[in-house]
This record gives sequence, C-alpha cells and structure tokens, in this order.
Amino acid sequence: MIFSYSKLLVVLQFFIIFLLLILNDSIFNYSFSLLISSLGLIFGFYTLYFNKIGNFNITPDIKKDSLLIRKGAYKYIRHPMYSSVLLMISGVILTDINIINSFLFIVLLIVLYLKAKREERLWNEKDKDYKKYKNKTKMFIPFIF
Repeated sequence: MIFSYSKLLVVLQFFIIFLLLILNDSIFNYSFSLLISSLGLIFGFYTLYFNKIGNFNITPDIKKDSLLIRKGAYKYIRHPMYSSVLLMISGVILTDINIINSFLFIVLLIVLYLKAKREERLWNEKDKDYKKYKNKTKMFIPFIF
C-alpha cells in the first residue's frame, strides 16, 4: 500500500508521539509535566470549539466543503492544533530531557511544519483571501512564529 505524502506525515507524527510516550515516564508522576501537557490539551479543546469536527481534518489535505476559521486561536495562529500537540508533547519530554527526546521532538516539529506548509499551499489554492490571513497571523506561536 502506498501512502500519500499527507498520510505519510500523519503516520510519522503519530509514530513519533507514540515513541515519546513509551520512552518516557508518565506525566502524572511530574506536576510540571502534567501542567504543561494539560495546558496543551485545554488549548486543543479550545481550538476545536471554533473548528467544528466536520471541518477538522487529521491530514493536511483540505476537505471539499471546509471553511477557513479566523476566530479564537485562529485569529492569531494558523495551526493551533499543531501548537496544542507540541505543548502536550513538551510536557512529556520534560519528564526526562535527554538527547533522544530532544531529537524526536525536533523531528516532530519538522513533521508538523511540513504538514502546515502543505496545508497552507492547499489553502492558497482554495481561498483567494488566504494570503491576507497568512500575513496577519503566525504559524504556531502568537506574535512570534
């Protein structure tokens, strides 16, 4: 079975997350890790409030009838769900900061960046106003990146 580029990125994303989860202690053993991961989870639910399930897609491909969201976190960043994932996983790697965790986190960041760039290219094709939206927002971190 041959995966599309989008599906390959999703498989890599979940594989890296799986590795980080099995290689590290539970966040429930560390208050600070639990706090950071919880903030990421809360931010993810907040984001989903504005991006309804029917509009949401796990791959960076754009659904046929999807709409560009510009409310909530989307007012400041274009990929808040990826930010949420990165925040949750930050809590996980804080249980044991080491070279393997750091490497896997960087690879996860690259995979999410590639997903985001693919999604943005597709949005540029679908929505003529996307370029304006892109110029007003950051990719993952409000006002920074």
